[in-house]
Amino acid sequence: MTHTTQVPHRRPVPGHSGAAPTAPSGTRRRPSSQQWAAWAFLAPVTLYLVLFYAYPLYRNLDLSLRNYTVRSFVQGDAPFTGLANYRTVFDDPTFAPALLHTVVFTAVCLAFQYVIGLALAVFFNQHFRLSATLRALFLVPWLLPLIVSASTWSWMLNSESGIVNAALHAVGIGPVNWLTSPSWSLTSVIIANIWIGVPFNLVVLYSGLQSIPAGLYEAAALDGAGPWRRFWSITFPLLRPVSAITLLLGLVYTLKVFDIIWIMTKGGPADSSTTFATWSYQLGFGNLLPAFGPGAAVGNLLVIAALVFGLVYVRVQRKQESS
Repeated sequence: MTHTTQVPHRRPVPGHSGAAPTAPSGTRRRPSSQQWAAWAFLAPVTLYLVLFYAYPLYRNLDLSLRNYTVRSFVQGDAPFTGLANYRTVFDDPTFAPALLHTVVFTAVCLAFQYVIGLALAVFFNQHFRLSATLRALFLVPWLLPLIVSASTWSWMLNSESGIVNAALHAVGIGPVNWLTSPSWSLTSVIIANIWIGVPFNLVVLYSGLQSIPAGLYEAAALDGAGPWRRFWSITFPLLRPVSAITLLLGLVYTLKVFDIIWIMTKGGPADSSTTFATWSYQLGFGNLLPAFGPGAAVGNLLVIAALVFGLVYVRVQRKQESS
């Protein structure tokens, strides 16, 4: 005879389920090892940006809002003046010429650097013999220190012993006062800056050309499209994203060009080649009684201009991605 043992039935406890106990929802989870690794990689970059970007920008903004002298710059007790330094800059007679020179210098340099760089990129994209060697030689202006490049152009454009005037004299053209004439000083620094900036445009645009599929050109050639038609219908439209970032980086670089202008002309003669970059330096360090506040204000105007163009670029890119 078999006996069975019955287990007594237990009533369920109110609020208790059969699932395994879980941690309260209000408790925080400890960061995982991947999160700690991410913070470890992010910390050096954040520290670098704070020390070398955020803090200098803060100090420059503080300089532009206070009346700093040499004594107060050392002791740090400069009185707060608000926007007085900016009003001083706007009322200065040098403001309008410096603004015009900055716009002309930036626009002309960007246009010629991009056009010449694009033409060279398309030329070297043909992959002929010695194309790699010639392309490497075009990088020399970009690799040289700016002081070397500016000094070389100062020697070449010298009114008396420069090689450029010697070449002009050989073809019957009189000497040109490239660096000492108000009519030619801005042109001289523009030529030098174009020569330095072309290699950058060449490298970036050439890399963009490498990403365009060769099959598109073959299909266009089969349809009877010539070289110009293929360039305007395939190459140029597909290079728009690369061209945009190239022009933006070139704009930011050209706005703050100081070395070339200062070494070649020092902003002269008679402020004929003065830009915001050289004017800011002249105000802050070039005078016997430095005007730190107005100099910082001019520098902030350059920062604002670069920031505005950067935001415009980001907005255009977002519209292109969403469309």
